[in-house]
Amino acid sequence: MKFHLLTLLLPTGLLIAESSAMKLNDPKPQRYELTARASEIDSRAAPHPEIDFVFESKGKPADVQHASVDTRVAPQGKLVIWLMGHSAPLFERLNGFGIHAIRVHYANGWFGKFGNSSPGDDGMLLGKIRLEAATGQDFSDLVSIPQPDGMMERSFQFVKWLAKENPQGGWSFFLTPDGKGIDWSKVIISDSSHGSTTAARFAKHQKVDRVVMFCGPRDQLEQWQSLPSATPPERFFGFSHVLDGGWSADHYCRSWELLGLHAFGPIVNVDQMKPPYANTRRLITDADVKGDDKRAHSSVVPGGASAKDAKGGFVHEAVWKYLFNHPVDQKGEPTAPDADCEKNIVEAPKKKK
Repeated sequence: MKFHLLTLLLPTGLLIAESSAMKLNDPKPQRYELTARASEIDSRAAPHPEIDFVFESKGKPADVQHASVDTRVAPQGKLVIWLMGHSAPLFERLNGFGIHAIRVHYANGWFGKFGNSSPGDDGMLLGKIRLEAATGQDFSDLVSIPQPDGMMERSFQFVKWLAKENPQGGWSFFLTPDGKGIDWSKVIISDSSHGSTTAARFAKHQKVDRVVMFCGPRDQLEQWQSLPSATPPERFFGFSHVLDGGWSADHYCRSWELLGLHAFGPIVNVDQMKPPYANTRRLITDADVKGDDKRAHSSVVPGGASAKDAKGGFVHEAVWKYLFNHPVDQKGEPTAPDADCEKNIVEAPKKKK
C-alpha cells in the first residue's frame, strides 16, 4: 500500500518520464554491430537502375544496411538514421553516447542524374526529389520512388528486423505503439554533403528530434530551406570546414540562414572556442587539412580525413559530442544575417566542352 500511495503522490511529469524512459535488459552487455540486406528484409524492395539505385554493384551486394548499439552504455532512447555511406567511427561514438544508430539503403542515387537540373520551374526541383526519395511519396515528376524504396519505409523495415534479431538492443522502443512505423520523435536524422541536404529537407517535412548536418546542406539555387518547418529550427545543427568548396562558395552559410539558424547564435569556430560554443547551431573549423578542399569536405566527420592532434587523436571529439547531445532548449543569442554570405547565388555558366 505504501508503494501505491507514493506512486500516486509523484508528480505526473515524473511518472511519464519514468514510464517512457528506455531500459535495456541484456544478460551479456556488449557493443553489437549488425548488417542486413534491404532486399532480403523486405520482398517489396526493388532496384531502380534508371537512377543508379541497385542491389548489386561489381558483383558485390550494394544494399547492405548497418546498425549498432552498445548495451553497456545507459541508453538515451534516441536513434540516429544515417543516410549515405556507413561511417563506422561515427557510429562508435554515437553508441558511446548511448545512442542507437542505423544506416539505411534507399533510393538516393538520383543525384548523379538530376544534380545539375536545379532549380527547375518552381525553384525546388531537387528538394522535391529529395522528399520523394526520403518518404516514398509522389512529390516529383522526375522520379518514381515507391514507398518500399524510400528512406522512411526502409528504416521501419530495418528497425523491425533489428527488434526481432537483436532484442537485447531494445530496438522496438523506436517503433510506434501500434508497431506500424518509426516513432520519429525519437530520431536524429543526419549525414554529410548530399545526405545532410536530404536530412534537412526531410526534417522540414517530418518532425524529428534533431538534425545534424555535416558539410551541408546545399541545393544553393533553391528556396525550400526557407519553407515552414515541421522540425523546430533550434533542432538543426551544422558543422563545416572553411576550405570546403560548399562553405567558401557560401552554399552552407546561405542554407543555415534560410533555415533560420542565425536566431540561435553566431557562427563559431570550434578551434577558437570551447563547448558549449555559445550554444550556437552553426559551427565551423579551420583545422589543418594541408589546404586540400576535398579533404576539408570530409574532415568534419570522424575518419581518415579528420584533423588529428600530436598524439594521433581526433581534435573534434567535443564537437561531435555537442552536435548530437547539446540540449535543444539551450540557445545562443540571435545574430543579424551575415552580410558576407551571398544569398542570391546565380548558377555559374557551364564550361564549353
